[in-house]
Amino acid sequence: MNQELLSVIDQLHREKGISQETLIVALESALLAAARKRYGGGDNFQVEINPRTGEVQVLQIRRIVERVESPSEEISLAEALESDPEAEVGDEIGSYLEIDDFGRIAAQAAKQVMFQKVREAEWDVVTKEFGGRQGDIVNGVIIGHERKNYIVDLGKTEAVLPLREQMPRESFRRGDRIKALLLDMRTTSRGPQLVLSRTHPDFVSRLFEKEVPEIAEGILEVRNVVREPGERAKIAVYSRDPNVDPVGSCVGVKGVRVQAVVRELHGEKVDIIEWNSDPATFIARALSPAKAVRVSIKDMGSEKVATVVVQDSQLSLAIGRRGHNVRLAAKLTGWKVDIFSETQMQSEAGLDERAERVASLAETLGSQSGDTSLLRIEDLPGVGGNMAEILRDAGFDTLQAIAHASVEAISALPKFGPKTAAKLIQTAQDFLGESSGETPGLMELPKTDET
Repeated sequence: MNQELLSVIDQLHREKGISQETLIVALESALLAAARKRYGGGDNFQVEINPRTGEVQVLQIRRIVERVESPSEEISLAEALESDPEAEVGDEIGSYLEIDDFGRIAAQAAKQVMFQKVREAEWDVVTKEFGGRQGDIVNGVIIGHERKNYIVDLGKTEAVLPLREQMPRESFRRGDRIKALLLDMRTTSRGPQLVLSRTHPDFVSRLFEKEVPEIAEGILEVRNVVREPGERAKIAVYSRDPNVDPVGSCVGVKGVRVQAVVRELHGEKVDIIEWNSDPATFIARALSPAKAVRVSIKDMGSEKVATVVVQDSQLSLAIGRRGHNVRLAAKLTGWKVDIFSETQMQSEAGLDERAERVASLAETLGSQSGDTSLLRIEDLPGVGGNMAEILRDAGFDTLQAIAHASVEAISALPKFGPKTAAKLIQTAQDFLGESSGETPGLMELPKTDET
């Protein structure tokens, strides 16, 4: 029995990293709880455990009295004289208890106390080892999984990598070594638990810190990191030394530094962005790998909006697969980012200009008794120079001529199909019908149906 006790203490010492002295104190507390449960009383019990032999003794101290009123704390003089002939009333005398007599309930109480004390000791060990390391990278070995959560051995304790903190399509096998961010420390009914993450933005930041000495030394500062785990990450870096290139330092010679990070992230793309205090410059850089032609910003207090124009060929790159690139750029900079191609921007500018002209002319008409002769057919929304020239050549050189034409007549013209013709006629009719009253609304014409 004594050797079994020593074996249990030694096993807990090796597996949990808890000192043998702490475990012996925990066992003493458990036996005291069991003694009180079995015999009643308060602080009149003592437990002695020999750490070399494993021998356990529980001593009950009672006061000698003439008449016993509290058996758990008092003993009669007659009974005391049986073990000590020199005993006198008022003295205290100790008697050893048989642990086997404690009973099932007392034994259960001892287990609960022992479990609680061991758990507290575990928490002390974990706090001492990992207390100041939240937000740091830890290394561990996969030892199993429960309900899609990986269990990771960190040496003196275990940690969990929850499903929500795993990267998409990521899988590990027993024995695999992994790196992860120490996200949280908490106590559970099963003891202390460390929570790991491989999806947190700080995981990327810490990986770069390990690969780039300039970050660890404080020459470079990571200002922000945003991620869509498994797809793309963007990291904004600032250099405190004008002679140190922040992007080049993070990329490394032949890309070795950033490639090491990408390998750990299982191929997740990483864009390294040089931070800038000027929002327009920072936003343009944040859209990397796309290149912005121009950026205009509007800070309205509650909302900050940036309008970015890119070359037509760069539009899909700027937006990114499923919108990843523009979404991450917005998160990185803190600005709402609207992206347009040069063609889209020119088209929008043309529509805005035409709308203003139509509204102005309509207002003029309102003061000139409905004289529509001031309007050109180019003023109709959706009618460009080429379309206007085709219409004029065919004799449709006024709004009235278009409004009174048939769909067949206009659809017979080059570049005009039935749908375009119908829409054009309807627009002209609406405009003429409203010119004496309300300002006509804009209507976007389809460019062509077919040729």
